[in-house]
Amino acid sequence: MATMNVSLPDQMKDWVETRLKDASFSNTSDYVRHLIRQDQERQQAIGEIQVLLDEAEASGPPRPFDFDAFLSKMHRTHGAE
Repeated sequence: MATMNVSLPDQMKDWVETRLKDASFSNTSDYVRHLIRQDQERQQAIGEIQVLLDEAEASGPPRPFDFDAFLSKMHRTHGAE
């Protein structure tokens, strides 16, 4: 496993230490790994959304949304609830 040294302002260092005292994380490395995993997941989600937006844009001009037809289809598909 690789090692990194990170410099933090006092306020951020205090924040990390508070998270450790709250028993949210066992050590600083666990907390940093957690934050990196969250960032990776966020970037992946953004990429997936961008693909969907690109597909939607390439599908042609927008059409008006027919809310009544949508509700009718929902009732036929799921039954009246």
